[in-house]
Amino acid sequence: MLSIIIPVMNEEGSLRALYGEIVAVRGALTEPVEIVFIDDGSTDGSWAIIAELAAADPSVSGIRFRRNFGKSAALTAGMAAARGDRIAMMDADLQDDPAELPAMLARLDEGCDLVNGWKKLRHDPWHKVFPSRVFNGMISRLTGLKLHDHNCGLKVFRKDVANEINIYGELHRFIAVLAHARGFRVVEQPVRHRPRTSGKSKYGIRRFLRGLLDLFTVKFLTGFGERPGHMLGAFGLLFFGLGMLGMGWLAFDWLMMNAFHVWEPEPIGSRPLLAYSIASVLLGGQALSLGFISELIVSNTLDPRRTYSVAERRGTPDDGADDPAART
Repeated sequence: MLSIIIPVMNEEGSLRALYGEIVAVRGALTEPVEIVFIDDGSTDGSWAIIAELAAADPSVSGIRFRRNFGKSAALTAGMAAARGDRIAMMDADLQDDPAELPAMLARLDEGCDLVNGWKKLRHDPWHKVFPSRVFNGMISRLTGLKLHDHNCGLKVFRKDVANEINIYGELHRFIAVLAHARGFRVVEQPVRHRPRTSGKSKYGIRRFLRGLLDLFTVKFLTGFGERPGHMLGAFGLLFFGLGMLGMGWLAFDWLMMNAFHVWEPEPIGSRPLLAYSIASVLLGGQALSLGFISELIVSNTLDPRRTYSVAERRGTPDDGADDPAART
């Protein structure tokens, strides 16, 4: 079964048309299709339309949030409710074309785990396109996953991907990155992008800034999430070492001036190097301490099975028997 997850936020003008397009595409697919709408706190008539569609079509279901919790929460709820072994996600504003689904599903049949849409020709104003290109370039460079459109709302992936990634806040932008970090095969597929015909764009400068902060979060989670002491420890050792070098030079200088009288005495306490060295030692020591505390927290809270990702099993124990903690 294919589960199509659609987050909705004040999109009453496009829901019926989107449903009609999905039904038209559904006839070309060989597998059953379910449609899951997640109303993320809409204040218009979106939920009434979703309820109407669900009453008329058993393959349609809806989830309504009590208030707006964000796209990541909506996608998480949708993935938890999805019954299919393959999942598609798309926006409800009609800018994503459901007719692209058969070609994207074909890429999954070729052995891919996640197919990320690429809006090669965008119908958006320049003030959205240019920051998006810069942002996508930064993501590709920092994460090592080179895609043209990381934040494309149209994606298709296996249920295994949904089971292993954890998205919250604004991390829905990085679903492909999180899947790639878990070892899944991620590919890109050019898709048709259509201009918005109804509703209002949720894009803004605040969203861009939040995305930039989330990029650093994802970089930390994918690179050091299970070993935070490595990053904090390296930072701490660097500054601790620089501080000790400065203190060592000052000690040597004091001996040369006062013990061996090699050069003219000069007060050590008035030198800026002393303040910088003390600050560097303290900063390094704090970073090292935070690294040890972080490692202690991770070691007591991390599920051992989250440290690896199994692609296939044949003639081996199940997850419970394969749990390293179960063998201790």
